[in-house]
Amino acid sequence: METSVSAIEILTKANQALASAEEAKFVANNLWLLISTVLVFMMHLGFATLESGLVRKKNVVNILFKNVIIISIGLLTYYIVGFNLMYPESNPGGFVVFPSFGLEVPNGGLTSEYADYTYWSDFIFQGMFAATCCTIVSGAVAERIKLLPFFIFSFFFVSICYPIVGFWKWGAGWLDALGFYDFAGSTLVHSVGGWGALAGILLLGPRKGKYTTSGIRPIPGHSMPLAVIGVFLLWFGWFGFNGGSVLSADPGLVSLVFVTTSLAAAAGAIASTLVSYLMSKTLDLSMALNGILGGLVGITASADSVSVSSSIFIGLVAGALIPLSVSAFDKLKLDDPVGATSVHLVCGIWGTLAVSIFGNFEDPSIGQFKAQLIGILAVGLFTFSFTYILFFLLKLSLGIRISQEEELKGLDLAEHSHSAYY
Repeated sequence: METSVSAIEILTKANQALASAEEAKFVANNLWLLISTVLVFMMHLGFATLESGLVRKKNVVNILFKNVIIISIGLLTYYIVGFNLMYPESNPGGFVVFPSFGLEVPNGGLTSEYADYTYWSDFIFQGMFAATCCTIVSGAVAERIKLLPFFIFSFFFVSICYPIVGFWKWGAGWLDALGFYDFAGSTLVHSVGGWGALAGILLLGPRKGKYTTSGIRPIPGHSMPLAVIGVFLLWFGWFGFNGGSVLSADPGLVSLVFVTTSLAAAAGAIASTLVSYLMSKTLDLSMALNGILGGLVGITASADSVSVSSSIFIGLVAGALIPLSVSAFDKLKLDDPVGATSVHLVCGIWGTLAVSIFGNFEDPSIGQFKAQLIGILAVGLFTFSFTYILFFLLKLSLGIRISQEEELKGLDLAEHSHSAYY
């Protein structure tokens, strides 16, 4: 009898210890996801600082105002429709699901698929990603776009366009069934923002005086210190962007992601500096900064699934692409004040293709490279078409470009009636 009681006590204590361990794991995973959310939130400060540094001082208030409103629009629209559109409860392998509005909190506040973190943590982490995607467009169309049309664009971009392509992979849609892989969003976040930026640039046209009969006239930003601070804030936030995408506090995988992310960024800076020096014979700080960002964008698709040496190579290629891409866009007279299309679109495409070259997982039945290429083309075609049509309709109705007089005066005075500096 005593032996039986002892066995029961031991089993009870074992079960209690197991339950405590599971609870501790849940708390750790949920806490890490929330910490990552804060880090991604800090990226919005990085974008604001970087973009304000790379525009002229007469447009600083305007670019900061856009960054403030973008995250506000982004979170609210993602709550209204975006989250349910991106993560529906049905139609796995599909193209789109028409969702209900608002949030549908499951019993206990846990996610429907697993209980590694709460539903609330899931929503706020994903919401920060959605707002980040739209911020990419902001810098590319800086210094000549009207505020109201841009905010209308932001509303539809975050509530409809981004969630649909996000569903294709992360919501178990058709790209996921195909075997397409994008760990944290080289395509699903960065290229989506890059395609939207390209559509806006095409319809807006370049800034006055950028392209002249005598050649390309550089229009430098007003504060490189602000730009440098912005890039370091973005690098800092990327630890949450990529590290949080592990979706758990797994010590081995999170640590690996931190290392691959940082080494790709460092390699991107070196490669961009060297290639830009070979092209122009100058040590261009802006190229080094965008090289860091290019490396970060490039590794985002595969930070969890490549070796350390592979992450360096991915960053080197991404960094080398930056000055080549910037030069190519300039030759096409596509004016991008912050280099967003080069960083997020070009390096996003490279990073997504790099998955098939360096990724450590089994190929899907159609082949990993083919799956990656189909994903890139499908996301690009849908996003560019959606954003081009949206910008075009806004151009026809409200107009999207400020007047020449307002552009010369500066958007700070023209749209806000005050300046950043006195």
